[in-house]
Amino acid sequence: MNSPLVSICMPAYNAGSYIIESINSVIDQSYKNWELIIVNDGSTDNTSEQLEKLKDDRIKIYHQENKGQCTAANKAFSLSKGELIKFMDADDLISPDFIKNQVEVIAGSEKTIASASWGRFYNNDLNTFKLVTDSIKSDRAPIDWLVESMTGKQVMLQCALWLIPRPILTVSGLWNEKLSLINDFEFFIRVFLKAEKISYADDAILYYRSGLNQSLSGLKSKKGAESAYESIDLGVKHMLDYESSPRIRNLAANHFQHFVYDFYPSHASVTNKAEQKIKDFGGSSISYASRGYTKILTQIIGWKACKKIKYTLSAFKNC
Repeated sequence: MNSPLVSICMPAYNAGSYIIESINSVIDQSYKNWELIIVNDGSTDNTSEQLEKLKDDRIKIYHQENKGQCTAANKAFSLSKGELIKFMDADDLISPDFIKNQVEVIAGSEKTIASASWGRFYNNDLNTFKLVTDSIKSDRAPIDWLVESMTGKQVMLQCALWLIPRPILTVSGLWNEKLSLINDFEFFIRVFLKAEKISYADDAILYYRSGLNQSLSGLKSKKGAESAYESIDLGVKHMLDYESSPRIRNLAANHFQHFVYDFYPSHASVTNKAEQKIKDFGGSSISYASRGYTKILTQIIGWKACKKIKYTLSAFKNC
């Protein structure tokens, strides 16, 4: 079997509590022709001390001032030499045959991106891991993969899921350094649409660590809201430039609707813009997800009033 060099690009910020576990999941891969480039993005915890323990010659470490995840990922890529590229967060884990099986499904193609299965675990406890069972397990054209993955749900584009031939990234461009929250949405849509095929690698599982207080996905500041809006806006534009059709416009409206459900009422300036986008795309087909007392209250007073009450109660609690 051809064994191309795989470059794993890992930004790290205050990851001292879990980065060694993530690195060990790379070291333990059955596929051995890899390099791991870690960019320590101005960590203020013990990340640097943890990285000093590493002795594997395949691991390269670069330290920089804090510039953000996208800048760190781009720096790692600039230092890489591999024919195949994987971006990987410093808190996630991959199964032992992950890289081997992804290399096999790419099979030397410069136009195929490999995907994988995934699931979540919570509170740093792998015993809580639960595999998500709706992964697309057959080859798809990228636009069809995106449509199927986005229909009726929010798409999972976690960076370690993918193995990408370098030529695709050369054409697509790298991470948008102006974005922070859900930066993967814009990036991977742009990357996928420069490929010809997305192929599923069996027995390749990403263990996605959830529930970290400092994770980017947990930040909902004004800056985070603006980044999320911009990422969705750019991502759906990439899709519409590729295929301007009713199915894409409906997906665009639904993703802006998810955004409104997530951020209303705390960031009116961007949620108002998102609501206008929903109208421009012909309206959303998704409803506000709720259950129990929240569902009953939503049916009586509407989801916006319900969220305003929750937002007010949360503000009082944090006083």
